[in-house]
Amino acid sequence: MTLDTWLIYVATVLALMSTPGPSQLLMLSNSATHGFRRALSTAAGDLTANALQMLAAGLGLAAIIAASANALAIIKWAGVAYLIWLGARMILKARPNDPGVHGDGPRASLAALWGQGFITSAANPKAVVFFAALFPQFIQADGPFWLQFFILSLTYIALDGMFLSAYGAGAHWIARRFKGGAKVWIERIGGGFMIGAAILLGLKSLTQNS
Repeated sequence: MTLDTWLIYVATVLALMSTPGPSQLLMLSNSATHGFRRALSTAAGDLTANALQMLAAGLGLAAIIAASANALAIIKWAGVAYLIWLGARMILKARPNDPGVHGDGPRASLAALWGQGFITSAANPKAVVFFAALFPQFIQADGPFWLQFFILSLTYIALDGMFLSAYGAGAHWIARRFKGGAKVWIERIGGGFMIGAAILLGLKSLTQNS
């Protein structure tokens, strides 16, 4: 793979990531609610799912997953329902800080935050098909396949991680400047972002099936 080819790939991926999707909205929500450092577990979960999807594409599983329409629908809508439940719970449980209590109260575990990121990304299994269609455009036939595939995958994960971190850091910066009643609205907005992520996943499913 030449440097020019790699730079074109980077530009393509940046263009694809320019519009926030479900994973970015989830990162905004968790970073505003639980803090940026803890929300990095959400980003890790998302990137883990991406890595597995890329591996599946590289192993030639894209055609099998694309043919399993029923499995796609079940995974997709289960993820949508899960995000709506999380968002609604966040909105209903939003409370101002108690001045007599130190800290912000119970927080989701790192494993739970990781699972949210993983499920949100895995709820779109057609990403496997996307990677299977994207990568061949930049893989040269006269070069080692797996080396090129690894470079493309690592580049995508690095860029996605940068985008998720930027969204999370911005949300955390804003959330730290709100206290009391304003904090309640930050949490409610975070829940709204999570429900918005579910709506985006649902709309994508409906669009792909139409």
